[in-house]
Amino acid sequence: MSHAAPLKGVRVLDLTNVLAGPFAAYQLALLGADVIKVETPDGGDLARQLGADPGLNKRHLGASFLAQNAGKRSIAIDLKHQEGRAVFLDLVRTADALVENFRPGVMARLKLGWDELRAIRPDLVYCAISGFGQDGDLKHNPAYDQIVQGMSGVMAITGTPETTPLRAGYPVADTTGGITAAFAIAAALFDRARGGGGRFIDVSMLEATLVTLGWPVSNYLTADALARPMGNDNMTAAPSGAFRASDKPINIAANKQQQFEALCDAIGRPELARDPRFAEREARKQNRAALTAEIERALGTQPADHWVALFNKRGIPCGPVLSLPEAIALAEAQTGDLLHAFPAMPDGEARRLRVLRSGFRYSGERPDIDRPPPRLNQHAEDILGELGYDQDRIAALRAAKAVG
Repeated sequence: MSHAAPLKGVRVLDLTNVLAGPFAAYQLALLGADVIKVETPDGGDLARQLGADPGLNKRHLGASFLAQNAGKRSIAIDLKHQEGRAVFLDLVRTADALVENFRPGVMARLKLGWDELRAIRPDLVYCAISGFGQDGDLKHNPAYDQIVQGMSGVMAITGTPETTPLRAGYPVADTTGGITAAFAIAAALFDRARGGGGRFIDVSMLEATLVTLGWPVSNYLTADALARPMGNDNMTAAPSGAFRASDKPINIAANKQQQFEALCDAIGRPELARDPRFAEREARKQNRAALTAEIERALGTQPADHWVALFNKRGIPCGPVLSLPEAIALAEAQTGDLLHAFPAMPDGEARRLRVLRSGFRYSGERPDIDRPPPRLNQHAEDILGELGYDQDRIAALRAAKAVG
């Protein structure tokens, strides 16, 4: 087995939609799991219709769907149909894990909840992702990333005093919920391999996001200090934030005393390190605006690339502020394997499809996927055949519209 495919041989049923759940299951697919995407026959995952390319959306291969569904197989099953439900239960008998992101209670009403499924697969790892968890007064509230960002406190500390509340520029709550779920599922599978049995995992996007606010939460609970929106500045140190060079901004994080002193020397202003307003860490934080003005006065004499090269050479943490295309190009230039390129789109269109691989390696080998995101119901016949269904039964299921 490849070191980069530790979940090879593990079967995961992915009943999820849009982002948090599909992203969780995608992490497991990258690690080698056989992820079967169980979709509704009437359109499947809503993300199939979401993305910046209207043509792809119409073909139910939206760019948003393509982002986190490579490596999976798709089968469309009507879980409300008696025969469809029977097919799904046969799939559960072969599964190691299941992940869903319906509102709490939906699977139970279908008689496909944790209690029903563990009766036929006692060692099943069942993960339910929802906005606010399976318990509490909020459990039935609909939740999207925007809602959770606002309720978690993220928006209240993002932006500047003039622009707050401000959402993060990508679905951070959905993505955090997905990573949390993938981590919990992998841990439960590891425990099961040691004899731990099945497990029900309850992932709340609200709680998962709040957990990532460790520093702001700790400062409030321990020191009664509320985080406040500070734009690009770092609350823990100065100079630490975005600073304007002659052409564009750069990020500097001179958080240590020696880094600050090296910065002052590098910009030709060594006297700043002796100025009582800036000489010590707390003084610099209190006089942040004045320090920024002094630094930017010096930075304005040269372009960003000059300062980035100089500062990094002298051990001063610094980097450019890149656009998304620039960031992708930089990552690819460093390793050359962050993106997986398929020769064509899943529907055969000639344009090349590229998706992100995992952000880590096992012993130098990056986890990867071997198939593009699936068309809706693309693998139904193969999956049903693996369950032992013959062609007559498959045809009857399709005629009854129990499967796609």
